[in-house]
Amino acid sequence: MFDLHRLRLLRELKHRGTLAAVAQALSYAPSSVSQQLSQLEAEVGVPLLEPVGRRVRLTEQAEILVAHTEAILQRLERAEADIAASLTDLNGTLCIASFQTAALTLVPTALGLLREVHPHLRVHVTHMEPEKALPALQARDFDLIVAEEYPGNPNPRPAELQQEDLLDDTLHLALPKPADSAETDGPMATLRSLADHPWVMEPEGTAARHWAMSLCRNAGFEPDVRFETTDLLLHVRLVEQHHAAAFLPDLVWSGRPPTVPLRHLPRGQRTRRVFTVVRRGRTQHPAIRACRDALRRAAALHSQEA
Repeated sequence: MFDLHRLRLLRELKHRGTLAAVAQALSYAPSSVSQQLSQLEAEVGVPLLEPVGRRVRLTEQAEILVAHTEAILQRLERAEADIAASLTDLNGTLCIASFQTAALTLVPTALGLLREVHPHLRVHVTHMEPEKALPALQARDFDLIVAEEYPGNPNPRPAELQQEDLLDDTLHLALPKPADSAETDGPMATLRSLADHPWVMEPEGTAARHWAMSLCRNAGFEPDVRFETTDLLLHVRLVEQHHAAAFLPDLVWSGRPPTVPLRHLPRGQRTRRVFTVVRRGRTQHPAIRACRDALRRAAALHSQEA
């Protein structure tokens, strides 16, 4: 019988990419991780790793082992959920990751709702963009993440993860003051009127940046992106002080009136999807269910205020 601890190290290597990353995540020495994987190879009787430059990659047989390990770990998480469900008091620690605007608007309300019902549940929240949070969820760094999906930019949907919608968040074109476009102009004409204006966008490699660039290019221009940040509050400030145009979601206002002129975007590009993601083995865990319920209620309250 294969050693489960060593199988988990092999799985960690698949998700984290390097022996050093596995060692750092689990507080081991890299030599210890390498030794454990060598022992697993001896147990299995076939090579599990092959060198690629200075790194290693999993062999076909290692990938088979990882797939079975995923199934075992998912079943163990279901067992943990069943045990938690048998208890009258919900406690322990729940680790959440959320992108900025949801962390500002939805998460604090959800935390208050959770505290009222489950005062002994400890919730740890990390601000992290979905591009990093989704792999971290698969690596079991988090129990639940709040993620976003932009129009025409679907996220990967690994079979071991399960999604649940929270809300559709309206997206707007934010005009630097003074407004150069009248309300009666069409969305595409308004967008083109900012072709020569500086822009603030999220960094390269993010779904938000890909969506924003595609939108501008479909309008016939390459945006002059002078400011790059995932901090949408900085986006707002740059628009307020006339330094840049931007695309802003409703969540950034946290129910308060907008401080900059907003215009509609072209049809089919007006909302981003906000949702929670968990590993399938955790879907029935009482803490996960309670957290999702609190986030749904927070989203409903936000929709009523908007």
